[in-house]
Amino acid sequence: MALLKAIKNKLGALLKKEQRIKPSMDRQKKEIPGTPESVVEQAKFYTPAPPVAQAAGKSVSEDLPWGYGRDKIVLQVRDPWWMHAYWEVSEQTFGRLKAELGDEFYRARRVLRVYDVSQVVFNGSNAHRFFDIHINEYANSWYIDAGSPGRSWCVDLGLLLSNGKFITIVRSNTGSTPLAGPSWITDEEWMIPDDMFNRLYGLGFGLGSSPVKVKGLWEERLKREITSGALSSLSSPVRAAEARSFWLTVNTELIVYGATELNAKVTVQGKSIKLRPDGTFTLRFALPDGKQVIPVKASSSDGQEERTITPIVTRETR
Repeated sequence: MALLKAIKNKLGALLKKEQRIKPSMDRQKKEIPGTPESVVEQAKFYTPAPPVAQAAGKSVSEDLPWGYGRDKIVLQVRDPWWMHAYWEVSEQTFGRLKAELGDEFYRARRVLRVYDVSQVVFNGSNAHRFFDIHINEYANSWYIDAGSPGRSWCVDLGLLLSNGKFITIVRSNTGSTPLAGPSWITDEEWMIPDDMFNRLYGLGFGLGSSPVKVKGLWEERLKREITSGALSSLSSPVRAAEARSFWLTVNTELIVYGATELNAKVTVQGKSIKLRPDGTFTLRFALPDGKQVIPVKASSSDGQEERTITPIVTRETR
């Protein structure tokens, strides 16, 4: 019994020693870099650092320079009334102007000259009009109140000398402000000829695809509906109540479009019109009841040749 008890005590001592050694070995195992247990244990308490705004020893200004050493002005359109321009002029350019103008350079005012170049190929002197905006010497951008929707603009950054002479330093791209409402321009490229319309209409209503046949069948159907008193059901799927008033308004417009030589002079009803850069033009007229005579006259630039075409349109409301 004494021997058995001694063996039992010995085994208990060994078991306790093993329990003390195992946690220490587990901790050492988890702390070994690269082992799966170490990676998982570290991930439990890892919080990623915020992104570094800039590299050590390197400033933001080195990544995004204040300028690129180039003379440039860019015009951007914001809405129908407002534009925005930003620019850069190199020190070399200002140095050259100082050398050329001398003391006059310091008396000159820096100006944005805004040109209305709608429907012209701008060469610096053929703008419809222009206006000046005086800016300070430290400005490198400016908002411009165009005040005229649906126009094309170009901007010069320059110097306005004391004697009124304007010197262009740099010229912008051309920007066009959109219209403030629906466009009045109708693109004749997408107008559908009558025969195509009749064919499509006939296919849609089961009247066939022949333009002549569709026209005849449509007229017969319209007469039949009128004489039978069922025209209201043709025009509207819902019959109006007898006590409800019923009305109809129809307005019409006339579109006149054409083209001629680029340098020709064109008048419509005796009034001069401006051609697009490709020599085309488009006009819209209200078309009231009665007869409308619209003579279109084109004259060559040297005045030696003339061509006249006179559309005559009649509207009658019954």
